[in-house]
Amino acid sequence: MPYSLAIFDLDGTLADSFPWFLRTINDVADRFGFRRVADEDIEGLRHASSREILARLEVPLWKLPAIARHARRLKAEAASEIALFAGVETMLRTLVENGVQLALVTSDSEANAREKLGEAAALFAHYDCSASLFGKAAKFRLVVRRAGVDPGRVIAIGDEVRDIEAARAAGVACGAVSWGYAAPAALRALGPDHMFEQMRDIADTLRGTVGWISEA
Repeated sequence: MPYSLAIFDLDGTLADSFPWFLRTINDVADRFGFRRVADEDIEGLRHASSREILARLEVPLWKLPAIARHARRLKAEAASEIALFAGVETMLRTLVENGVQLALVTSDSEANAREKLGEAAALFAHYDCSASLFGKAAKFRLVVRRAGVDPGRVIAIGDEVRDIEAARAAGVACGAVSWGYAAPAALRALGPDHMFEQMRDIADTLRGTVGWISEA
C-alpha cells in the first residue's frame, strides 16, 4: 500500500473556512494597513501563489506574525461558524481503520483545530500547529521523524500552492484538493502527485483501492 502517513492541512482542506475568510479579510486589512479585497479580486487571488498574494495586497512580511496571531483569535471566536466539509470524518476514520497514521499541520492553533475537528480530532496521531506562512516544510519533516515513517510513504494533502511547495521541499508526496482556497487550475498547473476532486477520492487513492469507502 502506497502511504502509511497522511499529513493534512485544515482550512480549505478539512474545514470549510473560505466563506468565513471572505467575511473577515477586509476587517483584518483595515486593522493592519494592507489592501482590501474587492469581489472582483477574489478569483485572481485564487490563482496566485502566497508570495504573489502578499505582493498584490501589499502586505509587509514583518507584519505576518501579528496578522497570524490576530487571525487565530478571530477563528477561535468564530469556531461555531466553521464546519467540516461533508464526508471528512468518514474519510479520516476509514484511513485510520486501514492502518494510515494521520497528522495535522496547520497555521491555526491546536486548540482551534481540535475544536473544528470535534470527535475527529482523536483520529490524529500527530499535531504540529501554528505554522508560519512559509514554515510548513519544516513541520512536515518534524512530523515524519516523529512518526518514524519512510518519507516515500508519506503524503501531505492541502488546498494551496504553498502546500504543494512545502511537500516537495520536505521530500514527501503532495496531494491537492479541488474544493479549497486555491483555484483547481492553479493547483493542477503545479502537477501534484494526486488531485482530489471529491472527499471520498482521498481514501480510495491512499489505500490504492477503488469503491470501498461509502458516501458520508
